Formats: sequence, C-alpha cells, structure tokens
Amino acid sequence: MQEKEQIIRTEYSELMQKSYIDYAMSVIVARALPDVRDGLKPVQRRTLYDMHELGIRHDRPYRKCARIVGDTMGKYHPHGDSSIYEALVVMAQEFKKGLPLVDGHGNFGSMEGDGAAAMRYTEARLAKVTQEAYLADLDKDVVDFVPNFDETEKEPSVLPVKVPNLLINGAEGIAVGMATSIPPHNLSEVIEGVKAYMKDPDITTEGMMAYIKGPDFPTGGIVVNKDDLLQIYETGAGKVKVRGRVEVEQAKGGRQRLVITEIPYTMLGANIGKFLLDVYNLAESRKTNDIVDISNQSSKEGIRIVLDLKKGADVENLCNMLYKKTRLEDTFGVNMLAVADGRPETMGLVPVIRHHVDFQYELATRKYKTLLAKELEKKEVQEGLIKACDVIDLIIEILRGAKNIRDAKECLMYGKTEKIKFRFKGSEADARSLCFTERQATAILEMRLYKLIGLEIEALRKEHGATLANIARYEEVLGSRTAMAKAIMKELDYFQKEYGQERKTGIENAKEAVYEEKKAEEMPVVLLMDRFGYVKAVDVPTYERNKEAADGENRYVIPCMNTDRLCVFTDKGQLHMVKILDIPHGKFRDKGTPLDNISNYDSSGESILYMGCLAGLAGKRLLFANSSGMLKQVRGEEFDVSKRTTAATKLNGGERLLLVHKMEGEEWESIVLQTEKGMFLRFPAAEVPEKKKGAVGVRGMKVDPKDSLKAAYVLGQEESYVTVREKEVALHRLRMAGRDGKGVKKA
Repeated sequence: MQEKEQIIRTEYSELMQKSYIDYAMSVIVARALPDVRDGLKPVQRRTLYDMHELGIRHDRPYRKCARIVGDTMGKYHPHGDSSIYEALVVMAQEFKKGLPLVDGHGNFGSMEGDGAAAMRYTEARLAKVTQEAYLADLDKDVVDFVPNFDETEKEPSVLPVKVPNLLINGAEGIAVGMATSIPPHNLSEVIEGVKAYMKDPDITTEGMMAYIKGPDFPTGGIVVNKDDLLQIYETGAGKVKVRGRVEVEQAKGGRQRLVITEIPYTMLGANIGKFLLDVYNLAESRKTNDIVDISNQSSKEGIRIVLDLKKGADVENLCNMLYKKTRLEDTFGVNMLAVADGRPETMGLVPVIRHHVDFQYELATRKYKTLLAKELEKKEVQEGLIKACDVIDLIIEILRGAKNIRDAKECLMYGKTEKIKFRFKGSEADARSLCFTERQATAILEMRLYKLIGLEIEALRKEHGATLANIARYEEVLGSRTAMAKAIMKELDYFQKEYGQERKTGIENAKEAVYEEKKAEEMPVVLLMDRFGYVKAVDVPTYERNKEAADGENRYVIPCMNTDRLCVFTDKGQLHMVKILDIPHGKFRDKGTPLDNISNYDSSGESILYMGCLAGLAGKRLLFANSSGMLKQVRGEEFDVSKRTTAATKLNGGERLLLVHKMEGEEWESIVLQTEKGMFLRFPAAEVPEKKKGAVGVRGMKVDPKDSLKAAYVLGQEESYVTVREKEVALHRLRMAGRDGKGVKKA
C-alpha cells in the first residue's frame, strides 16, 4: 500500500534564512577562515597532510604538483584543482609567507605578479620545518581524525602545529559577511612571546609587545604608525601604515637617484607595475619635474626600482610626493578573525597566543600519554624477556614438550602443565609457578635464539633501564604543568634556533608625509580632440603653425589656460570635469590619450554634445533641450563643481539630451525645434527662461503623440540649412513664431 504523501507547510523566508546561514557557516568554517590552533585553512591543511601521506619529505625527491593536487582533490578536498594549486603555490612563495611550508621546484611566480607555471610543470616537497613543526607527531594520537567527504579516508581535524602559524604566516580570506586579514610576524619574536605568556598567563598586550614588536612582512618596508599598534593588537582590528624603504645614491654629474629596495607588502604583484605607471604619470603630467628616468632593476636577489633625478632635485619633497600619490606608502587592514572553538572570532594578540598555548598543552598531554603507554608496553615485554632469560632452560623444555603454541602459551601464562611432556623431574613443579602476561608470553614465543647471547642480554637490561627512565620522565611531564611547559619551551627553543631570522620590517613613528605641490606655470594652451576621442594639449605657437591641419583634423579645438578645467556635457545629462593639467601636453603630431582614460566619460555609452573650458562659461548661459521638448537656460557658474562627474540637468526615464549650446546672449538668437515627421518651430531664444540646473525646464513645442522631437538648433546671424527626406530646409527663413506652438510642416 502506497504511503500517503505528507505536505509540510513552512514559511519560505525562514527556510531561506536557515539555508543561507548553513551555507555561510560552511564557507566560514570549512573554506575561508583559518583555525586559530594551526593557523591553516582546510585546503592548506589537507594539501600538507596529503604530501605527508605521499611521503614527499624534505629529504626525498620532488614530485609533480599535478600529482599532489589530484591526490588532495580525490581524497580530501572535493573542490576545484585551481584552488588547491593556488594554496600550494602561496605556501611555497618566500615573498608572501614569513615561513614557507612547501619547497617548490620550478616557476612558482614572482614578486611582480607573474603567475606560477602550470601544475604539470612544477614540482614540490615538504619543507623541513613543516615536517618538524607541523606534522611530526601525527602518529602519536595528538589530534582527532575525522572521515573525509566520502568516508573512505581519514583526515586530521587540525594539524599538530608547534609554532603559532597564524601569526608567523598571517592569513587572508573572504567568507560570507566577514573577512580575515592577519599580517605575518617574525618567528623568533612570536616564540619569545609564547614563552613569555607561558611564564605569565596574565601578561598584557603592552607587555607582549615587548617581545612581538609588530608585523614583519617578507617584503620588508617600514611600519610608520608604531603608536597605533597597541590598539590594533588589543582589539584585533585596525590599519597598519607601511612604507617602502628608499635609499639615495649618488650618480654621475652630481646627480642623485632614488633607489627603492623594499616595498610595502600590499604592493606585491600587479601593484608594482601600477606603481611604476603612477610615477610615470606624475612625471608626464608635470606634477614633478625632478624625475628624469624610471627603471625596474628587480631580480631574484630582491627589489630595486631606480628613479634618476635631475640635478638639484628636492629629494625629501619628492619622497613625500611618492608616499602621498603612489602606493609607496600603503595601508594594511588588520582584522584578526579566525575559527576558535568552532566559531569565527576576532581576537587580539594575547588571545591568539592563549589559544595556541592551550592547544600546545593539549598536544603535549596526548603525546606523552601515548608515549607513556608505549613505554609501559615495552617495559612489560622487557621485564618478561629478562625474567625468561633466568629460566630459559625451563622455557625451552616447555616448548619442546608442547604440541602447539596454545598449550605452550597457557603454560607460560597460567602454569598449566597437563598437556606438556617434561624431560626432567621437578620441571613440572617449576612450570606451575610461571605467570607471564599475555604480551610477555607472546614476546617469549617470538624471541630469537641470538637474544640469549650474553651481550644481547646486557643490551636488553640497558634498554630496560632507558625505558624506566623514559617512563619516569613522561610521568613527570604529565604530572606537572611546569614540567610540561619546560618540555614545550625546549621544542620552541629548537625551532627558534633552527629557523629564526632577523626582522625585515622596521617599526617606527614617522612624520606624516607632507609635500608642497608646485603650482604649474600658468600659460595658454589649445586643446585638440580628434574624431576618435583622443585628446591632447599643445601650446599656442604650435597651434598657430599648424592651424589649418589642426582645424581640419580635429573635432574640437578649444583655446584655454592650462590651469583651467574642461567641461564635457553628454547626451545622458552628465557633466564630466577634467583638469587641463591631466591632459597630455605634447607635440602637434602626438597621438594624445583617449578621453575615457582621464575622465569618467564612457565613449561606448554616451555622446558628447558640448565641450568647453569652465572659465569660458563664466557670465554665459547654456541652453539645454531634451528629447521630451523641454528647454531651459542655465548660468555657467552653476557648473563650477569639484566632482569629476555630476548631473548637468534633470532627465526623466527614457529621456536624453538633444542639445547643449553656449548662448552668446544676442537679441537675434533664435531656436528651431524639429520632429521626426518634419515639423519645425522657430521662436526667439529669449522666450526660454533661465532655470537652475536641477530644474525640468519649459515646453518648447507641442508634439503630436504619434511624433517625437528629433533635433534642436540655435541660430545666429549666419544662414543655416538641414536636409529632410532629400529636401533642403533653410532654418533661417522659417517664420518666427512663439514658444510652445505646433510648428509648420516642411517635409
């Protein structure tokens, strides 16, 4: 009998909310954020564990990254291979990680943003520190293992990392509604901080900063807001200001050059190219005349960006300009967010170390319990073998008289002699007193004859003594938190000595970068824009020499001052402002630069109706006519705005501007409106009132519902013609009428 279908009624919004929260938590915990205990994201943890399982140790040959990625994806991480490979690459990049965890062989990218080669070409193996400090005790039951995604394998829920990896290597990740950004720190300093906390769990953030000075970026640089670090480490959030390191070198001819040897961590990758472009633009736009040449001489040895300066250049002012106008001084946003106890939490410096130390005590407890259990097993076996050596003749007699192993084992363990044939009288009575444990009995049965050699017996007794010493040591560590702390600190001392490095990033309080922007010398120029939208500025003598060619080849020719601003009005009702100084100034035959590149104007989505200098609009009025037939005049002073882009007029949905025209204010000026069906209306320009730029305006013409406005014209004293359906219409001969009329049909 078919079961009756059951319909569950639920609120859709509640179901969506629950589903989204489940998805968000999955991204937060299982993908994007690191665990505070080992400082690793799941993809990093799984990749390192897979390499450990594959036996790709630091003293073994490299293996293809494609093998590592495929194995990790198939066993532990059922996501895209690109995410696994990117995680593997980053763990091998010395310029991104304070402590690289993977030893890469091949092209693993560069500081300048070059990507790594495909995974089929590159090879990798575990770094030595990863084996010793991240994976060493996995065989000692120190962490829990959980089923993988298809429950065919087991993977560690966390790696037994013995150093505070979250601080040493930092972390970056974007989850749902939250993000983490933790800067890398110096290994030696962090270990000193951990030891200080273990000695004094009540240590303050300020006390901790006596050991951990601040971030230590692999790219070096200088942290210039030292006083802000206390607040950042107290709250776990804030902004670290980092500057590149600049040196001044003497060049030939008494000139100097600026050499950038270290860059801010945030400049890594494509931002180095962006920095070079920014410096070039500063020189090109004449914001500075001190830079003669720029060259990037960086190599595998490190960063070296050289700026050759002209003689007598103001070096200090130029450095301050670079700090202000480029990414040579940048901000690293700190948000120390990590998964703690299964949930995301923003933590300060001391809480992060507290979680790490608690984890170390947990690891040590489980490790020494496992070691103690093994040593106790070994002790039991050793004591059995030593005891067996004393009665070896009896044991041999039991083995020769037994029919099978079970009978011999029962005799050794319980003294059962019924099934054993003894050769000598009195042996049976001695055998009844035997009481070996099962483990001892098994070891005796598996013992080889060479173990009966005197030297071997002596070695067994020494080994037993060492086992007893180990048991005593393990019991001491487990029985005393102080002893366990000493054991943990002993390992930390080893890692500090073996892998510690000098700090690369300087920490100081630097003055705010202040530079005096030299005002450009005011001079008249002529703006030229060709029909392709390329714009340039030339000086007046150059224009005069090439006047005929300039007027014929360019769509706009605008005389103005170089300190002025260019106003660009488009059919979408937008006003784009461009500083004349931002427009390339060059020779007449220079190509110029697209207007799109130096303004918010989009040539693919809007058309220019009027272009002119702001100074030329002073005391003038601009006439606006839109596709709905609304007209108005606006004073030019209203367009003196600081924004790069603003609304020049108010347009309703579907409307566009047909005309933007600078009025000369003469009494003979008139306006002509034309519809799609050939209706024309001419009326005096004085009938269009002056309005604010945000106003709608007044209606210029009554347009039939089946018709629409096509164009608008402003007539002066000169003759003007338009062609409609192959018929020429003389606009200046149209009868003058009044505004808001129907007009006359001319085609």
